[in-house]
Parts: sequence; C-alpha cells; structure tokens
Amino acid sequence: MVETSARLLRLLSLLQLRREWASADLAARLGVAVRTVRRDVERLRTLGYPVDSTPGVSGGYRLGSGADMPPLLLDDEEAVAVAVGLRTAAGGSVTGIEETSVRALAKLEQVLPARLRHQVAALSSATVPLTGAGPTVDADVLTAIAATVRDHERLRFDYVGHDGSSSRREVEPHRLVNRGRRWYLVAWDVGRSDWRTFRVDRLTPKIPTGPRFTPHEAPSADVADFVARGLDYALWGYRASLRLHASADAVANRLPSSIVVEPEDEHTCVVHTGADSYEMIAVYLAMLDVDFDVLDPPDFADHLRKQAARYLRAADSAPPPHDHVPWRRVSDREGT
Repeated sequence: MVETSARLLRLLSLLQLRREWASADLAARLGVAVRTVRRDVERLRTLGYPVDSTPGVSGGYRLGSGADMPPLLLDDEEAVAVAVGLRTAAGGSVTGIEETSVRALAKLEQVLPARLRHQVAALSSATVPLTGAGPTVDADVLTAIAATVRDHERLRFDYVGHDGSSSRREVEPHRLVNRGRRWYLVAWDVGRSDWRTFRVDRLTPKIPTGPRFTPHEAPSADVADFVARGLDYALWGYRASLRLHASADAVANRLPSSIVVEPEDEHTCVVHTGADSYEMIAVYLAMLDVDFDVLDPPDFADHLRKQAARYLRAADSAPPPHDHVPWRRVSDREGT
C-alpha cells in the first residue's frame, strides 16, 4: 500500500510537470506496465484530480482543470521559487493580486519545512524591492500569455506602440521577460516574419487563441539579454556602426553588453553602438584607445571632423615647450 501511494504521488508529479504524456512514457518513467498506469490514473480521479485521457494505441493522459483546484506537488526548489515570487507579487508590478499573494504566501509558509523557510527568509532579508511608479499588468493577461507560451499556441492581440499608434498583431509567443518593473513578450511576429519584443502592458489579448505551432529557433540563447539589447538599442537617439582595429575579444569586455561586437578577423571587429549624442559615442571611442573606421552614418563622420578641428585648434594655441610653466598643486604655491 505504501508503495502504491508513493507511485501515485510520483505519477501526479509527472502529470504536473508536462502538458501531455503518452501512456508508454508514463509507464517507463514509473517502471510499471501500462495497465498499472491506467489503474493509478483511476485512483487519482477518485481523489478528485481531473485526469483527461486520449483513447487509442498512442493515447495518453493530461492533468485537466476541474471545479476545484486539487493539491499540487512541489519539490524544494519549486516551493522556494513560489514563495519568493509571491513575496515579490505582494508589492510588485502585477496589478490586482497583492492581497491574494499575501494570503497564498501565508498558506505556503505554514507548511514549508524549516530548512525551506530559512531559505525564503534569507532571500527576503537580503533583497530590497525597487519601489516607484510604473506600468502594471493585469494578472489575467500574464497567465493567458504564459499559457500560449507553454502550449505553443498563436496569440492575437491589439497593440499600442510607443508612438501611440495601434495595430493588430498575430504572434507565436516564445518567452515572457520581466525587466525593471515591466513585462515583455518575446515572440515571432507572423505578419513581419521576424522576432519582436512587445510591452505586455500595451497589449490586449484576443480570445480564443490561435492554432498550435512548431516553435522557431530562439533568437538568442539568453532571451533576457536579447530583450535588454533591443531595449537599449531602441532608446538610443544616435547610432553608429564602426570597424575597430582590434580583435573582438580585446574590446568586448570593455564595452557595455548592449553594444553588439561582430568579429571580422583576428585583427578587426565591427561594433554597432549608440548613445544620447554623438559626443558620447566619441567619448566611448576615445576611452577604448584603438584606431577605427566609421562605416555609418556619414553624420557621425562629420561630427568627428568638427571635433578633430577643435582639438587641433586647442593644440595649436598651446605655448611652445620652452615657455611652459610646470603645473603645481595649489597647496605648493606661495602663501598657501
């Protein structure tokens, strides 16, 4: 009986882990026959778990939704993650769930083992939330988008751009990313045949969702970095493409992560950078102290010519070396 109960708990954990399971896969994971899996599924149903089945030779099971929410099984890492997430949500950027997050957190912490409560307490005491006004996102919108990401279903929504323009988009959602009190959706835009990043607080999902899709290759191994690069690039008022006469390895660690460095050969690389002004781009280049060519735009080359002329005038106005008076600290002068 103890073995059967333990197997039921493991079966329930597997069903919660993935959307759909083939009967043979479940049997292999549990080390039992398919017939035993069938019996265990019936036991879960009698306990109130809505397990849906697909008939046929290749049939399988999935944990469905019922009138009441059944108990969930969480491993240690999942329990800590949920507790920390609830603490964040209690005062975070998802609107309408602050009070319910506190109630859920109280229930969770009541049953957490002491070792996990200590982990949650340590994380909470060591972190300070960044307060301040910012856009909020409805929890229902986040969960609806997360479901389309999980199930690989197309999503249609109305979107308001940064310039106030409205558009209807159809995308294949890939990931949700949280950055600086804002939520972003990274998705393959079907109409534009390219990857796009959308502010979640600016979109209104359309239900029902679209058909299932086969995911495209991810735009980056690090989706959060992909979003950060895109946001920084969008905020730059001035941009420039440059060829640096140095290897990519030599300059990559000396540049912000938002700047794209493309190796050309072992002696040169191309960077795509930007800032609030051409003056700032020129300052960054001077700090690198390497030779470079301006690839684009011509306006930046014109700016460098003007700056170079100004520096040359300043250099020509300096006194000859023999007239130079050594600089001394103020404290070294007479009377100080």
